[in-house]
Amino acid sequence: MKYLTIIFSVLLFVSCASIQVFSDFDSSVDFSQYKTYAFFKPQIDKVDISDLDKRRILKAIDLEFSSKGLSKSETPDLLIGFSTRAKEKIYINNMNSFGWGWGWGFNPWFWGAPNTNTVSTRTEGTLYINVIDGVSKQLIWQGKGRGGIHENMKDRDERIALFVQEIIGNYPPNTTESL
Repeated sequence: MKYLTIIFSVLLFVSCASIQVFSDFDSSVDFSQYKTYAFFKPQIDKVDISDLDKRRILKAIDLEFSSKGLSKSETPDLLIGFSTRAKEKIYINNMNSFGWGWGWGFNPWFWGAPNTNTVSTRTEGTLYINVIDGVSKQLIWQGKGRGGIHENMKDRDERIALFVQEIIGNYPPNTTESL
């Protein structure tokens, strides 16, 4: 039983740490033409998260796009926006134990060890990063990252930076691959 609890704890920790990433893009767009970007303030202002988290996300996006060779500009080729969503997930874990013979103590109807049920909750956050053409104002790429978040995380900067890094890792899209 002790080993089962340890294995379950490790699996829960690994599942909380993982980030699922998806992206979609306009296949008719030549992404190599884009060299500059700016943040799309009207979209960012609508996001209902703390200003501290907004700054963390903007800083991480800035770092990732700079590392891809794009530079900030007052007359950008791309506008970058983002949005967020959070959902509370409830997990019910049932640990069945089986035994042989007549139960514990003097109760003949109680067979084996008791079943254990645990209920836990986790907030799953989704971050959408939107890349918009600066001229046509059309969405040309969208990345989405989904994973566990905690309201009072000590390593919020690192967790948000990891979310952004994983999402922007898919930009620019590899248009030579078949879908």
